[in-house]
Amino acid sequence: MQTLTPHVFWAQRHGEIYLRVEISDAKNIDISVQENVLRFRGQGHGAKGENEYEFSLEFLKPVKAEIKHKSTQRQVNITVRKQAHCWWDRLTMQEKKPVFLAPDFDRWLDESDAEMELKQKEEKINKVSVESRIRKDPYLGLKKGYLFMYNLVQFLGFSWVFVNMTVRLFILGQDSFYDTFHTIADVMYFCQMLAVIEVINPALGLVKSGVMPAFIQVMGRNFILFVIFGSLEEMQNKPVVFFVFYLWSAIEIFRYPFYMLACIDTEWKALTWLRYTIWMPLYPLGVLAEAVSVIQSVPIFDETKFLSIRLPEALGSSLSFSYVLQLYLLLMFLGLFFNFRYLFKQRRRRFRTKKRKAN
Repeated sequence: MQTLTPHVFWAQRHGEIYLRVEISDAKNIDISVQENVLRFRGQGHGAKGENEYEFSLEFLKPVKAEIKHKSTQRQVNITVRKQAHCWWDRLTMQEKKPVFLAPDFDRWLDESDAEMELKQKEEKINKVSVESRIRKDPYLGLKKGYLFMYNLVQFLGFSWVFVNMTVRLFILGQDSFYDTFHTIADVMYFCQMLAVIEVINPALGLVKSGVMPAFIQVMGRNFILFVIFGSLEEMQNKPVVFFVFYLWSAIEIFRYPFYMLACIDTEWKALTWLRYTIWMPLYPLGVLAEAVSVIQSVPIFDETKFLSIRLPEALGSSLSFSYVLQLYLLLMFLGLFFNFRYLFKQRRRRFRTKKRKAN
């Protein structure tokens, strides 16, 4: 059998040399490094058909004696480690390149690209090292399960409110405006009392959202529900109740399933977009509906003296609760401004992160 020289392709990194020997179905492979010279011998199917192939390369600079190679059906891959991490101007000691040797453009990088690749590998190793030192939370699964169940219950509650009100609106038309409270209030009471947990969760570090935005929203809604609607029978038959409840539930039927999926590390792009977009028109409309309900309740509180504070005779008869409502209106719109700003920043940060990951 005639001994021939195979086609050999090479590429380098700062610490390694990669050789690709074009011999398919190789067998009886013998590779060694002596006095900085790599010698290869093997049988297989190459450019001249089924033959025995061999070659030798004297490297430009010292290399380590340990050789790694892997044979595939199509080729033999060889990895040689350099003695020193540095970039070589060429592969061999002789300036003239051997005729059988060519660059491996599938793996070829110039020096700057190789440095970037090395830097990325080091950053990845450092990241893994840091993550391995961070102690994993043994209760993470329990926390996620608790948050998933909470969001599921809230989603079901607000979905029932939204669907019930929508069906009644189609069947009864405007007549459904006037008995919304008596039909929906019990479920809304349950959902809004449960929503107090949303202030506790960030305070305990179970979620990363801010405590103050959650406090403003939850306490604001509960003030409207329990003080304005729940304590004044005159308010319970007003159409504004319908709009307040409908806008609240329209926001939450997108927010809670988004958080549910986040608990199981799943994302639905359409839902993500809706969660971070639908609030932009609905949240200000909801605050406007709440403000209308407060304004409509002011004359009722003045007339009934409900929740008014009795004063000594020298100062007057009583301090009307309507003054508190007027102050609350001011705080409501201040809260709208700060919450809207907070939510908008959240939205921008979310989509910037997604865009960065996509790139």
